[in-house]
Amino acid sequence: MESGGIVLAGGLLIGLVYGAVGLLSGFCLLSGLRGWNGDGDGRLIRAYALALGVAIAGTQFLAASGFVEFSKTIYLQAAFSAPMIFLGGMLFGYGMVLANGCGSRALVLLGRGNLRSFVVIVVLGIVAQMVLKGLIAPPRIVLTQATQTAVPAVSLPALLSASGLGEAFARTLAATAVSVALFIFAFAHTSFRQSRGQIAAGLAVGFLVVAGWLVTGYLGADDFNPAPITSLTFVAPAADTVQYAMFSTGLSASFGVMLVAGVLAGSLVTALVTGRFQLEGYKSPQHMLRSIGGAALMGAGGAMAYGCSVGQGLTGLSTLSLASFIAVAGILIGSALGLRGALRVPALAS
Repeated sequence: MESGGIVLAGGLLIGLVYGAVGLLSGFCLLSGLRGWNGDGDGRLIRAYALALGVAIAGTQFLAASGFVEFSKTIYLQAAFSAPMIFLGGMLFGYGMVLANGCGSRALVLLGRGNLRSFVVIVVLGIVAQMVLKGLIAPPRIVLTQATQTAVPAVSLPALLSASGLGEAFARTLAATAVSVALFIFAFAHTSFRQSRGQIAAGLAVGFLVVAGWLVTGYLGADDFNPAPITSLTFVAPAADTVQYAMFSTGLSASFGVMLVAGVLAGSLVTALVTGRFQLEGYKSPQHMLRSIGGAALMGAGGAMAYGCSVGQGLTGLSTLSLASFIAVAGILIGSALGLRGALRVPALAS
């Protein structure tokens, strides 16, 4: 199989597995934060932490072994706009609460028959495309260029290396410290240790992030026809999928488009096999308006932050990128604003 075919097949397969795992486990950052802050059920957030720990350990191993050149990814650019990334993260986090789930969760629920998620994905994709390449792209580019700065160290290992540590030792130290801390946080909870399904979900999603890097950066690498090195992420791929659905004859499929298709198919098949498929819609016009607003904020914010709760929260952080830490801080703060305080998103009336 040629490199392009490997990338497309890999994206589809990874998406299929993610769709199945996401539906069976309920894997979702927002659900984890709600459970942890609301009723004290921390299993979902600890599954997320486990996935991140596995993703960091595996990704840093690939980097240390030279299998993947991570300096070519969007997460490790020599210059970035911290204000834009942070603001984008906040918009995404707050939009995630409004829409009652992130883009990846919406794809999983759409496969189960949730028609609200169809609206979320379409609006998210259109707005993200507008910010990335459409009407809103020029002001975004101007603001990004006006606020971006070149940094001597773009990742945590590079920061440690700049302080005098050897490059290999700095990478090992950073990856070990962060991964072990995440593993301790995950398994310190008795209920999580007894939840085999959540443990399996965390391990699976973490390995899927590593698999994405391997597919796009190693197995499918082609010097004569280079493709973006990426892994699990859903804002730009959702935008590309909406565009591909409309203009497929003039476009080529990509890893991201196949990933989105795979998540939908994996969730749908799993829902049909397990009897979980059920059509659902909106409860009221207010519900729909809130969903559309949240999707628009996620599309705009995800485009500004170069990723979502998965694209930056797992894939970006797996590179230990400093920009990803900024984006995730924004996502967490935006989510916190939506879950509590003066800007809290109230529950919809039944």
